[in-house]
Amino acid sequence: MTKNPDTEQFLVFCVPELAWEKELWLSWCADQKRMSPKTLDAYERDVRQFLQYITGHFGEPASLDNLSNLKPLDMRGFMARRREAGAEARTLGRGLAGIRSFVRFLEKKGLANSAGLAATRSPKQPKTLPKALPASQAVRLTEAREHLSETPWIAARDAAVMTLLYGCGLRIGEALSLTPNMMKSASTGSIRVTGKGGVTRLVPVLPQVVEAVEAYQKLCPYVMEGDDILFRGAKGGVLQPAIVQKTMRVLRGALGLPDSATPHALRHSFATHLLAGGGDLRTIQELLGHASLSTTQIYTSVDTSRLMDIYEKAHPRA
Repeated sequence: MTKNPDTEQFLVFCVPELAWEKELWLSWCADQKRMSPKTLDAYERDVRQFLQYITGHFGEPASLDNLSNLKPLDMRGFMARRREAGAEARTLGRGLAGIRSFVRFLEKKGLANSAGLAATRSPKQPKTLPKALPASQAVRLTEAREHLSETPWIAARDAAVMTLLYGCGLRIGEALSLTPNMMKSASTGSIRVTGKGGVTRLVPVLPQVVEAVEAYQKLCPYVMEGDDILFRGAKGGVLQPAIVQKTMRVLRGALGLPDSATPHALRHSFATHLLAGGGDLRTIQELLGHASLSTTQIYTSVDTSRLMDIYEKAHPRA
């Protein structure tokens, strides 16, 4: 069970029964939800801060009765207090998610009521721009075979995946769900990909992408036919996203690239470079499989940001 190092101090802010339920909830998060230690620490801290606020708000140690009678006004007061302490929207959103998880855990046991929390809106999160890589860095990632595995077929596999992510703008899950049958049409210049929400789209495939995938298929020691999964792990199972992410970390270190160089950054780079090269938003929307054009429009901000950076560095009066 997860232990809070400040348990004795924490008991000042809540009754023992609630403190015990909090420990059970943390264990449930670790065992059933498989949360990482960092997420557990953040959730524990957020809930502790909330119960401390409830103690001051109601003038008594926080109890199950307090949590059963929470109102949106109580939550707004807590959020305002956290803002005054310097918490930003992302921190507030995560904190609210942790508190909701705890109260719903209690609600399932008949110990609390989450109605007040359900009526509380999460803070509006600021839009963050995708961190696209410069074209030269994106190309290096797809060609840096000398920094990949010493096992030839695994090196070819990783190179093929990276080439797909940048050359076709695929999500990592889309690339890893490809089958030999799906790749057969690549020789005609496109493949059909099923993305979020089960929506299928047609994606153009560059000759370099076809070559990279075929090179992997020739070297792969496992039989791949029809609707078998195309990309395999070392033991023949389905290649996991974590392995691709690990490969990217190795390439980042070898090539001296920033932490923003991730598998998903290759998809962002695909869209940004198309836009910079004159591609129109509606076409890029279709290629990425975005349901809404507003999602694709964020790439116009990325390109504007790049142009302003160039302007400020190059213009004599900037």
